[in-house]
Amino acid sequence: MDQVRELLPILIPLIILEWTLAIVALVHVIRHPHYRFGNRIMWILIVLFIQIIGPIVYFLFGRGERDDSY
Repeated sequence: MDQVRELLPILIPLIILEWTLAIVALVHVIRHPHYRFGNRIMWILIVLFIQIIGPIVYFLFGRGERDDSY
């Protein structure tokens, strides 16, 4: 139990970062219909189930062309 308490100052910011990235990526996937690779369902699953790497992969490889019309 003491080991967990020692790691909390490191774990809490990582968890907040992970959730923030996942939420931002998920909102982007839902709002934008164009992707470089794959489809909406595939990107939702990647963002939700591949933890911190999934949202980063989406923003690097999956996000389509920028759409300034909204």
